[in-house]
Amino acid sequence: MSRPLPQHEQAMRRHFHQAAARRGFSIAPAQEAAVERLARLAAELARPAWTFPRPPRDLYVWGPVGRGKSWLVDTFYEGLPGGRKRRLHFHDFFRRLHDGVTRPGARHDGQSAVDSALDELIGDSRVLVFDEFHAHDVGDAMLIARLFRTLLDRRITLVTTSNYPPAGLMPDPLYHHLFEPTIKLIEERMDVLDVSGPVDFRRLEAPRPEAGGRRFATGLCVAPGDTALEALGLIVPAPAEATTAPAHLRELPARAVRGELAWFGFDALCETATAVPDYLALAERFDTLVLDCVPPLAEASADGRQRFANLVDVACDRDVRLVLIGADPLATLPEGQALTRDLDRTTSRLAMLARPS
Repeated sequence: MSRPLPQHEQAMRRHFHQAAARRGFSIAPAQEAAVERLARLAAELARPAWTFPRPPRDLYVWGPVGRGKSWLVDTFYEGLPGGRKRRLHFHDFFRRLHDGVTRPGARHDGQSAVDSALDELIGDSRVLVFDEFHAHDVGDAMLIARLFRTLLDRRITLVTTSNYPPAGLMPDPLYHHLFEPTIKLIEERMDVLDVSGPVDFRRLEAPRPEAGGRRFATGLCVAPGDTALEALGLIVPAPAEATTAPAHLRELPARAVRGELAWFGFDALCETATAVPDYLALAERFDTLVLDCVPPLAEASADGRQRFANLVDVACDRDVRLVLIGADPLATLPEGQALTRDLDRTTSRLAMLARPS
C-alpha cells in the first residue's frame, strides 16, 4: 500500500510534470527517483525548522552531460516558496567566496574567513542550490572541503548537481587522496542521486532564441571573412580600436570594446593567466564576446584548452552570445583524445552555436 503524499509533496510533483509538459517533454524514467526525492524534500522544507530533530538530508544529483540535472534542480528551486532560498552556479559562488575570504582589510570578528564570507553570501537562506559542482584544482580543494563542512554543519539544506559521482571528484591521482575526506563526508551526509539514463536531452529540439530561447544559442562559430559576420555587423577591429576591458580586479587587452560587445584574441583570453573570475566579470559587463584567431584546440596548450572550456561554460551559464572566429575548435581532434576534463559539456555547448556554410 502506497503512502499518502503530503500536500507540498504532491504540489512539487505536479510542478515538475507541468514544467516538463511546457517544454514538450515528459519525465524520463531515470529522472523519476530524483523527482520523487526532490518533491519529498519540498515537503520537509515546508515544515517549521523547529520541528526537525535534524535538518533534511542534503542532495547530490549527478549524471552525464545532457541528462537534465540542471533542469531538475532549477525546477525544484522555482517550485519552492519565495524567500530564504539561494541558487548559484558553482563558478560564481566560488569566485564570490574567494573574494570574501581574500578581501584586503576584511574583518571577521572572531569567525573564520570562510564562515564570514558565507554569512555575506547566504544570509538567512535555508536552502542553497549549487549547479555543476566539481573539484579539479588542488589549490581550491581545501577551500572546497572547508566550504562543504561549514554548509553541512549549518541548518542549511544543500542541493547540488555534478557530472561526476562523489568518488570521481578531484580525479588527478596525484591529489585525489587529499580530497577523499570530503568525498566521504558527501557520501555520509548527502543522498546521492544518479540520473544517468539513455536519453540525452541535448539531442531533443529546443526553442530557438528568436522564439523566446537563450542569447547564447545565437552565437556563431565561423571562419575569418565569413559573410555571416558582416550580416551581424561584426567588422574586424582596426588597430586603433585596441583597448582594455574590465575583468576581475584587472584589465584585459581587447581588440575592441563596442558598447555591450568585447572583441578578444584567443591568446589574450585563453593562452595567458586568466581564470573563471575574469570570464564571470566579462559576462557581467558584456552581452556579446567575440574571440578570433581560434585554433583547433588540439593545437592549443593544455591550459589554453581548459581556459577555453571554462569560457564556454561561463558564456552558456550567464547567457552571453559567443562568437568564435577561426578554425573549428574541435577539428583535428585525434580519436579518443580528451581536450579538457569536461569535453562532453564543452562539445555539447559548442554544438549550440551556428556554423554557416
